[in-house]
Amino acid sequence: MKKLLLIILIFADALISHAQQKKPNIIIIMMDDMGYGDTEPYGMTGIPTFNFNRLTKESTRFTHYNAAEPICTASRAALLTGCYPNRLGMTGALLPADKKALNPNEETIASMLKKEGYQTAMFGKWHLGNKPPYWPLHYGFDTFFGIPYSHDIWNRDHEGNLITDKKDIRYTWPPLPLLEGDRVVDSITSKQKLSHLIGQLTERSVQFIKQNKNKPFFLYLAQSMPHVPLAPSAQFRGKSELGEFGDEILEIDWSVGQILKTLDEERLANNTLLIVTSDNGPWLNFGDHAGSSGGFREGKSTSWEGGTRVPLWIRWPGQVEAGGTNSMLMTNMDILPTIAAATGATLPQKPIDGVNFLQVWRGKVKTDPREVFYYYFGKNNLEGVRYKNWKLVLPHPSNTYAPLHGKGGDGGKIGRVDVPVALYDLAHDPGEAYDVQLNYPDVVKKILALADQARNDMGDDLTQHEGKNRRQPAMLK
Repeated sequence: MKKLLLIILIFADALISHAQQKKPNIIIIMMDDMGYGDTEPYGMTGIPTFNFNRLTKESTRFTHYNAAEPICTASRAALLTGCYPNRLGMTGALLPADKKALNPNEETIASMLKKEGYQTAMFGKWHLGNKPPYWPLHYGFDTFFGIPYSHDIWNRDHEGNLITDKKDIRYTWPPLPLLEGDRVVDSITSKQKLSHLIGQLTERSVQFIKQNKNKPFFLYLAQSMPHVPLAPSAQFRGKSELGEFGDEILEIDWSVGQILKTLDEERLANNTLLIVTSDNGPWLNFGDHAGSSGGFREGKSTSWEGGTRVPLWIRWPGQVEAGGTNSMLMTNMDILPTIAAATGATLPQKPIDGVNFLQVWRGKVKTDPREVFYYYFGKNNLEGVRYKNWKLVLPHPSNTYAPLHGKGGDGGKIGRVDVPVALYDLAHDPGEAYDVQLNYPDVVKKILALADQARNDMGDDLTQHEGKNRRQPAMLK
C-alpha cells in the first residue's frame, strides 16, 4: 500500500511539474545592416564565423525572409509591432531633429510578453523615438541600455574626428548619447569608445540571462554593427582577412557565441526560442566597409531583394529542426504573432499584418502561411508586390549603388534611377535580372489587383492614394 501511495505521489508530482513548466524564454538578436551574405552559412568567404556556423547546425535557416522595409526605423517598428511600418507612420530613419515616434498605444513584443509575466530587457539601438517618454521603458521593457539611434548619427566623421564644417548636417548633431533607462549616462565621443559597444551590450545581455534564469524572460539584443562607422574592439582588430568589416563580423560572431555559451551554462537552451537576424541589407556605397547582399540586387534603402532579404536563424531545441533550411516567404512582421503562439500570449487588440509561423517552425506545415508581401519605401511608396515566387516591381524612383563604391570608411556616390514596371520570377531569377511580364500577363493582372488592395488599405504616395487604415505616430512636443 505504501509503495502504491509513493508511486501515486511521484506521478502526481510529475504532472504538477509538467503543468507548471516555464513558458519558453525568448531572445531576439538583431544586427544592423548585416547583409544576406555576411556569414559563412549564407555565403561569406574570408571570415570564419564559427558561432554562426554552430547556430546553423542547431537551427532552421530561412532563405526568403524579408524586412518589412529596407531601413532602420521602419524595420524595427515592423519587428516589434507586427505591422507594416507605413501603417503606423514609422518610415525612414529618424534623425535628431525628427519629432515623430512610435505611438505608445501600439503594442510591442515586450508589452505583450510583460502581460504574461515575462521579465523584459533591451540592449542596443532603439531608433523609434528621440526623447523620453518614447524610449524602451515606455513600450514594455523593464530594462534598457543602449543608444537612441544609429551610431553614425553623431557630430563626428567615420574616424571619430569632430565635424567643423558648418555646412555638414552632422555639425548640428549632438554627441552620441549612451542611455540607461530614461537617462543619458554617457556620451560616445570617439571611435575608441564606440569600439566598446558590442562588448558592453553583450555583457549586459549575459548578465540579464543569468539574473532571470528562474523565470521567463524576453531579451532583445539590437547590435548597432556592422553599420558604419566600423569600430571593432582591440580584441578583434586586425584578426580577419577582410579588414575592419571582417573584424566587425568576427566580433558579432563572438557576441552570438557568448549568448549560446550562457544558455548552455545555465541549462536554458532547451527552453529558449532564439531568433537571430538583421534589420535590412548592406549599405553598399561604403564598399569594403559594407557587407554582401549575397548576390541579390542592390542593398539597403532599395526595394530590390538586396535591400529587404536578410538572414534568419530560428533555434529552439526539440521544437525546431536542427540543421534545417526553409524557403517559405516570411517577414519580420511575422515574428510577433509567432512568439504569441509559442508563449500563449494574447495578440494586440489593434489589427496587425504579421502571420503566425509557429507550425512552420515546428515542421508541422508544408504550405506557406504568407503568399503576399508589399514592398513599401519612402514616406508611403508602394514600390513592388510579391505573390508566391513572383515579384512585380512597380514604377518608382530608386537609389542605386552602381555609380561608385567608397573605400576605407568613405561613402561612395548613390545614384537615382527611374525604375520601370517589371515582373521577376524569384524561383528562377533571384537576382531580378530578367523581366518576364510579357510571358505572364495573367500573373501581372493578379498582382496589380493585390496592389490596389494595398493602396486602398495603407495608401500609396506614388498613385496619390491615402489609404483607409493608417494609424498615427506619436509626435514629440
